[in-house]
Amino acid sequence: MFDRNVYIRRSQRLKTQVQAGLILLLGNDESPMNYAANAYPFRQDSTFLYFFGLDQPGLAAVIDVEEGTECVFGDDPTVEEIVWTGPMPLLRDRCERVGVTQTAPGDRLAQVLNEAARRGRTIHLPPQYRAENVQKINRLWGPTVPPSPSVTLIRAIVQQRSVKSPEEIEQIEAALDISRQMHITAMQMARPGVVEREVAGAMEGIALSNGVRLAYPAIFSTHGQTMHNPYYDNVLNAGDIIVNDCGAESPLHYASDITRTIPVGGRFSPRQREVYSIVLAAQEKALGMAKPGVEWREVHRRTAVALMEGLKELGLVKGDPQEAVAAGAHTMFFPCGVGHMMGLDVHDMEALGEDYVGYTGTIRRNPEFGWRYLRLAKAIEPGFVITVEPGIYFIPQLIDQWRAGKKHRRFIKYDKVEEYRDFHGIRIEDNILVTANGCRILGRPIPKTIEDVEAMASI
Repeated sequence: MFDRNVYIRRSQRLKTQVQAGLILLLGNDESPMNYAANAYPFRQDSTFLYFFGLDQPGLAAVIDVEEGTECVFGDDPTVEEIVWTGPMPLLRDRCERVGVTQTAPGDRLAQVLNEAARRGRTIHLPPQYRAENVQKINRLWGPTVPPSPSVTLIRAIVQQRSVKSPEEIEQIEAALDISRQMHITAMQMARPGVVEREVAGAMEGIALSNGVRLAYPAIFSTHGQTMHNPYYDNVLNAGDIIVNDCGAESPLHYASDITRTIPVGGRFSPRQREVYSIVLAAQEKALGMAKPGVEWREVHRRTAVALMEGLKELGLVKGDPQEAVAAGAHTMFFPCGVGHMMGLDVHDMEALGEDYVGYTGTIRRNPEFGWRYLRLAKAIEPGFVITVEPGIYFIPQLIDQWRAGKKHRRFIKYDKVEEYRDFHGIRIEDNILVTANGCRILGRPIPKTIEDVEAMASI
């Protein structure tokens, strides 16, 4: 955990922003895989971690804004539990390390909340994304309907968590150091005859051997046109390209999120080199635009234009690339967003509501296909950590649907696109910190140019 003063400052700022009432933050409990004693690896709620830093199950916290106090609710382990878990620090000792002096047994929480409700006090709580926590909220309020998620609280949390401190950047770069090992290992293992799961397992093993876990299930696939492909059973063949989208967490659970595209056996084909060069140039354009005050939706739009300009040079599209993007023709090749916020969550704060994180009252989500998957649209600020991940994807089912409907025939040369039907996809992704004058790519360099990737993949 961070120094106790970090958590004290965070809680104080939250109280100042919320101004009145009680704030209830639930930690997560262990979640069983197939029976109660066989649980998934525990992951604490990110907002609870941010304000309290306590990485154990079975906890909840109440911040009394008017009283200026914090109390953590939970129970010390019984002797019978210690038989299975080993000795654990007392709750009061753990809380002291994060600057919290008040603790109470877990069964006191309902009494505190009901007394506050009886007195007509506002109780702020964030949205719940786990079914067991929804059920816990309902139990705490008994026959009374619990309050709806507090927009005031959501906005205060988003405002605070969006800007990363030096301590947080240090954690993200620690995660990136591990991710770098994972990506270099994958490049060196990507040989004909290897099964995807062998590489995916080796990468997860690197995370585990560094005392951490993956920030999200790795995407390692020769079918890179599928954005979130969880399947690892393909055998790698000469001439394949692999989209490797994976990242480790840091010891304090900050995420990293890196994508590289790897040629099996160490060499891109001429066609693969052409498409890769388009994606890399588009990423460089996005990186060059990233600075305070720039709306991220404009970075997305101009990145899409750059991709369409490259595809036009290859003869896959025609017409004016600006007009093509305005019409949405680019979304057949680039149906996702160019980046998202990152921090304690790989899609940072998504559980609080993506529109609160990436949009504003005046910058609203575009509901059109492709555009609606843009998780960040608003102007970026110093301290934001963002992924930058353009790609080009050839999705046969989408090509067939659009061609049958004669969609965007003014811009898309379907006969030429058909020649790329089995190309699959290419994505290149880095994590950046928005600085006062621009941005900085976080972490040590991971091979990205064609020459560097081929060199690493040939070792």
